[in-house]
Amino acid sequence: MKPSSLRLRLLAVAATAILLAMVAAVLVMGLIFSRHLEQGLSRELTREALQLVAGLHVDAGNRLVLDATLADPRFDLPGSGRYWQFSGDGQQERSRSLWDESLPQNLPVGTTQWTTRKIDGPFGQRLLAVERTVRVEGGQRLVHVQLAQDLAELDGARREFRTEMALFLGLLWLALVAATWIQVDLGLSPLRRVREELEVMRRSPAARLGEKHPREVMPLVAAINQLAEARESDLARARKRAADLAHSLKTPLAALGAQNRRARETGAAEAADGMDRAIAAVAAAVEAELARSRAAAIRGRHQSMRSRPGELAERVFGVIERTERGARMVFENEVDPALELPVAAEDLMEMLGALLENAVRFARRRVRIRAEQAVDETVLFIEDDGEGLDISAEQALMRGGRLDEASHAHHGLGLAIVRDLVEATQGTIVLDRSALGGLEVRLGWPQAS
Repeated sequence: MKPSSLRLRLLAVAATAILLAMVAAVLVMGLIFSRHLEQGLSRELTREALQLVAGLHVDAGNRLVLDATLADPRFDLPGSGRYWQFSGDGQQERSRSLWDESLPQNLPVGTTQWTTRKIDGPFGQRLLAVERTVRVEGGQRLVHVQLAQDLAELDGARREFRTEMALFLGLLWLALVAATWIQVDLGLSPLRRVREELEVMRRSPAARLGEKHPREVMPLVAAINQLAEARESDLARARKRAADLAHSLKTPLAALGAQNRRARETGAAEAADGMDRAIAAVAAAVEAELARSRAAAIRGRHQSMRSRPGELAERVFGVIERTERGARMVFENEVDPALELPVAAEDLMEMLGALLENAVRFARRRVRIRAEQAVDETVLFIEDDGEGLDISAEQALMRGGRLDEASHAHHGLGLAIVRDLVEATQGTIVLDRSALGGLEVRLGWPQAS
């Protein structure tokens, strides 16, 4: 897929947008998860603090006494990360987990609402603390209550959440990219249909794009159809002008031939020979132009007709046998009489006439036509036992190249013109050395035309 591909552009934009959305989702969800963790811990610490406050009183010696205990064993393990502390009137009570350390007191005295904040605690730990000032002994004594938890556990939970969420969202990103690929493919499928219909238009200029396309594609379809109609009109006018010109030249050429015969009768044989060659060359060009117009007409129609090459070859042989050279030839027709080709009879007759006539002109004794039917192609072989081509196959099939250029006579179409007719019927032509020793012309047509 090329970088300029519309499919790749759409997929790249969608994949990038989804990736950015996923990254933003990981960050935002991480913040939300972290906030909920801290809020949950704050509520838990507040509940434990209320339990401690409920068991707090002043004894006969005016000292703070805590009757309540907390079940969490971390309060008894030094440096465990879970701490409580009471402070007031120069007295301080703290959990065993603080050991000989204490929690910082930065709230102003008299704060009567539970406050949550992050503080730097003992043992190099970062703590989340809930604290407030409470009154004991009938409200006469103020005590600052603090409960704190090490944030390292929350940080670990946050990291695990982000890792798992990133993995999940990565898999989700791949799934969404795959879904986007399918969506883009479905979205561009109308263009694939347009391409297929354009291929039909290439083979048949009379064809047009259908009307069953999405609304967004219809302006393009209409523009292509208008362009195709304009092109077909231009080509039709050009072919008509060329055919008219070719036909108009036939009468002057016939007149020149008659004048040339009179000149020969008067004794100007050398000049008449030169004139004959010039007239033959012009006649060949006229015939070639008419054949190309014929090929263009074939290409412009739908190839739905079929013909039997075996029967047509017999008819061509019957005509050639009446000629002086054809009477000395052995014709071998090995084509199955029931075999059919996806070509109109008059078109195939024109091709076989040209090729068999040329084969007779260059053969020594034998001319053979046979056929082979494969799974996806039917091939017709025209062979002779002559000397074969004295030029390359590419030169022989080149537009304007002729198999009979070595001769002064003008008979049949050149191989280049036969090639035009074959390709106009969606066939192929290949030149090779025949098993008989001469030229082998292979004409192939697909089974489903």
